Amino acid sequence: MEEHNPWTTIESRKIYDNNWIGLTEHQVINPSGGKGIYGEVHFKNLAIGILPLDEELNTWLVGQYRFPLKAYSWEIPEGGGPLGSDPLDSAKRELQEETGLSATDWVELQRMHLSNSVSNELAIIYIARGLSMGIAEPEETEELRLRKLPFQEAYEMVLNGEITDSMSVAAILKTKIILQEYQL
Repeated sequence: MEEHNPWTTIESRKIYDNNWIGLTEHQVINPSGGKGIYGEVHFKNLAIGILPLDEELNTWLVGQYRFPLKAYSWEIPEGGGPLGSDPLDSAKRELQEETGLSATDWVELQRMHLSNSVSNELAIIYIARGLSMGIAEPEETEELRLRKLPFQEAYEMVLNGEITDSMSVAAILKTKIILQEYQL
């Protein structure tokens, strides 16, 4: 199948904008020829995730109440990074802010689009090794709990549905495969 855009945009208008996201409503003709609307969320930051791993294969999860879900969530350390800046710098900052950890070794693990049917948000996930503990400095909007646990336990939390955050699931599952196949 040829890779082309089967959508025709008739008109677009920005209907919401803040420091983090913008929402555009497009009047479109869909691939079947029908008229309709399409809402598109534009993210103003990269989504950044970090899976810290120590020498004994322990990791750290961050727990917090997620307002849009109306539920508590256990996740790898995550945050935003300004578009156009070095995502690794953002990852280092987020790891320190949320956990107090710093790392000497960084490997990009995964790039993924988080909800590509409605947004352009790009996530970049890293594995951080060579860890040392400092003091966490969460943002005022974050009430975080930090949990150190064996990586295997985090993997089991994914399998039994206790971890549902998409970046966390992807990072943990991919790292499990790498650990099994390549001995990270």
